[in-house]
Amino acid sequence: MSDAGWSEKLLGGFRKTSDRLSENLTGITGGGKLDDATLDEIEDALIISDLGPSAASRIRGRLAEKRLGAQITQIGLKEAVAEEIADILRPVAKPLEVTAFPRPQVILVIGVNGSGKTTTIAKLAHLFTEDDYGVLLAAGDTFRAAAIGQLATWAERAGVDLVRGPEGGDPASIVFDAVKQATDTGIDALIVDTAGRLQNKRELMDELQKIRRVLGRLNPEAPHDVVLVLDATNGQNALSQIDVFKEVAGVTGLIMTKLDGTARGGVLVAAAEQYGLPIHAIGVGEKMEDLRAFDPDLVARVIAGVA
Repeated sequence: MSDAGWSEKLLGGFRKTSDRLSENLTGITGGGKLDDATLDEIEDALIISDLGPSAASRIRGRLAEKRLGAQITQIGLKEAVAEEIADILRPVAKPLEVTAFPRPQVILVIGVNGSGKTTTIAKLAHLFTEDDYGVLLAAGDTFRAAAIGQLATWAERAGVDLVRGPEGGDPASIVFDAVKQATDTGIDALIVDTAGRLQNKRELMDELQKIRRVLGRLNPEAPHDVVLVLDATNGQNALSQIDVFKEVAGVTGLIMTKLDGTARGGVLVAAAEQYGLPIHAIGVGEKMEDLRAFDPDLVARVIAGVA
């Protein structure tokens, strides 16, 4: 997909989010001066648009610092909001890169069931293979047979091999076999699917810690990345998932999915402001090419409705 095609896809994906913010900003100012009452309305509009109280307060403060008492048009307001959103997003925009030595780079992918985790793994594999990296997948979510089968289907579509075991098998054993295979065959990146159940945090924590112990015996640096996949349609509830998975898994970065068709894409900004974790990529569709590295300036302008 061309850059123009991706921008159009992103614009379409964030349409509900930008429409929601535009609707909330409309009527706040029509060429008048930016005063405290107007700033309060802007802050409320940002919160309603799922940017979260912290980010909304920060943007309000920055607008007040730079523009209080100044004349501002509707488009000027949106441009100003876009710039402040970009300031929040730029520090966390960090692509997921294959840099580990010795290889393989081990990437644990975590997230609740239904977040788009399995398809995201395949899309990551596709991105890496496009850059001529050798990729291997490991089906570490043995809790559900459907998860193993789904990952096998996506691995085939992505043109990469998959290490799998029986339903109910030991995930750490599968990861051990996968690391050995990746090492023996010169694979650059090993992407590991993990269980997504949160009903029993202790059980999940124990499982992930066991995987970490096994990895540590083979490569003390592994896992190199622990990537949490979040479903944007969950809005502010996605933030509570960050809290839980940071506790049980030591999250190192985020990927946000399902930004197509949701009015809650502003949660990206809330996550960046509240946690400061790297945002590696975003997804705006089901196709293999619908995941790309996170572009903070483009996303900020799309959210604010000025792209």
